Amino acid sequence: MNPDILALAAKTKLLLMDVDGVLTNGKLYNVPDAEGKMVETKGFDSRDGIGLQWLSWKGIRTGVISGRLSPATVERARQCKMTYVYQGHIEKIPILEEILADAQIDAGEVAYMGDDFTDIVVLHRVGLPIATANARPEVKREARYVTEATGGEGAVREVVELLLKAQGRWQEILEHYEIKL
Repeated sequence: MNPDILALAAKTKLLLMDVDGVLTNGKLYNVPDAEGKMVETKGFDSRDGIGLQWLSWKGIRTGVISGRLSPATVERARQCKMTYVYQGHIEKIPILEEILADAQIDAGEVAYMGDDFTDIVVLHRVGLPIATANARPEVKREARYVTEATGGEGAVREVVELLLKAQGRWQEILEHYEIKL
């Protein structure tokens, strides 16, 4: 692992993410509700979810900034104990500034994961800019770290493990599950 990436990950206090293409594979599903009205849903990776809960256990806050409005995102954020949930915002800089003010941290202490054009402006402003393996080439060029996994297929878990290892907390997770190396 690149020592510069590890140094940035070591000082990360907040992991922010886009949703579609990062927490999901980017596909949206329309399914009927109880009255037959079509509603949108999406699929999330269970390993990403437990990883986000580990960050919560270890005092690293998480959140999403998404251009879409989705009840599925709200529920997933609740399940994963996210601190910040902003939806319906394709202009993400004002939201980033609001989150930084609330969290009382510097942008250099933030990691952000994105996959599309609307994420690039945030990547330019945070300490650890991350692109998923399935991100647009333009996004990958702006990232300091590109995941091996694609969005919705363990990319977030990969970053969680990176952060916890860089901060010396990974062994605590392994010990919690009685895993010996």
